[in-house]
Amino acid sequence: MSKFRLSKQKVYDSIFKAAEEENRELFRKLFLRLHERDQQEVFHLLYPEKKRKIPDFLSAKEFAEVFEWMDTDKQEEAVEYLPNAFIGEVFSRMSADDVAKFLTDSQMINKRHILQMMEEDAANDVKELLSYAPETAGAIMTKEFISIRYNQTVQDVMQLLRDIGNDADTIYYLYVIDEALRLVGVLSLRDLLLSPETEKVETIMFKQVVSAPIDLDQEKVADIIQDYDLLALPIIGFDGTMQGIVTFDDVMDVLEAEATEDFNEFAAIKRGKTDGAMTIMETARQRIPWIISLIFLSLLVGSLISVFEETLESIVILVAFIPMIMDTAGNVGTQSLAVAVRNINVEDEKKTSIGETIKTEFLAGLIMGLVSALFLSAMVLFLYQNLVLALTISVSILITISFSTVIGAVIPVLADKLSIDPAIASGPFITTINDAIGLLIYFTIATSLLEYL
Repeated sequence: MSKFRLSKQKVYDSIFKAAEEENRELFRKLFLRLHERDQQEVFHLLYPEKKRKIPDFLSAKEFAEVFEWMDTDKQEEAVEYLPNAFIGEVFSRMSADDVAKFLTDSQMINKRHILQMMEEDAANDVKELLSYAPETAGAIMTKEFISIRYNQTVQDVMQLLRDIGNDADTIYYLYVIDEALRLVGVLSLRDLLLSPETEKVETIMFKQVVSAPIDLDQEKVADIIQDYDLLALPIIGFDGTMQGIVTFDDVMDVLEAEATEDFNEFAAIKRGKTDGAMTIMETARQRIPWIISLIFLSLLVGSLISVFEETLESIVILVAFIPMIMDTAGNVGTQSLAVAVRNINVEDEKKTSIGETIKTEFLAGLIMGLVSALFLSAMVLFLYQNLVLALTISVSILITISFSTVIGAVIPVLADKLSIDPAIASGPFITTINDAIGLLIYFTIATSLLEYL
């Protein structure tokens, strides 16, 4: 165990002892010295009776910062242990988007009950975010931003930051609005600090502002923030007024969630209706259709082997290469699938045309096939001293790899054209199809050369 870990564990033990002895001063001294991530870990490790005493040690604002670092299940646990009045204060001190995210993700918490416990203004902000369609800019934005007027001076803005800066999610960007609350510019903290105090905001603000409509899909919001290298993106309402901002850390959460979703679909595991843990029956019900489909396709693959039974009986050694042909076809197809799905999901200006993608994948498959064929020829000749067998295996693997790359690239494109999520053309699906095609190629070539083997 590292010296750092030992040192942190000693601090944890001291905090637990302070909680046991109800030494508020020592608890606060040690606890508040930790990073919020470590603070939430300490809270999780406390005994239930000590968790219930957290309001005696920390203010609602202090615990709100810890709460925001917790996973949903740990947040649900905190709500269960802590008094309603304290929890209501905690939620009132949190960013509205973090509260909305918790209420959306949690399946155990009564949303109405939580909102009733909160302060009215804070609850109204959360209700507004919950009213927007899921996975849109409105649903993930935060209302805690600083807006200023174009006719204010630098000195006025500096004073405003001192007064309300602590309540904002970020102060690195200040958003300039007009009398109708429409966004007319943005002022960076850097430009503010480097400008004379008497300078007007309108003379130093940046007027070519990048923004997003409130109903824009969250993935598109993430793309904009990445493309323009922003720390935050202003969100504009249907009436043209500024409604909130989406910050970079929110985008990181979005990208992680979308990557998890794509991975699940790529592996033929459908996402549940909620982000919470699914029951055993729900898990089974989600996967049964795919399993049945794959079993059916596998039976077709098995029937191919029975069709060429005479060939296999004549040359038994051909059986030894069946797993290699099937595995290679499936692996190559899955690689092409990943490239094709990524190409579909990137922005239009970065996309490669369908024809170009297929051409690239086929030529790449051809090169990989040639290298693999040469390698296999040498191996088969060395092991079996059979030139025709080496030719059969090498030509089969060359054609199989070339076609598998094309199939892996074409199927998600067809799915996209049919308005089906291309990730549904998943790894297992592609693998099974390519298994069948690889075996068909292999047995056809072997049968045609049977008299020479």
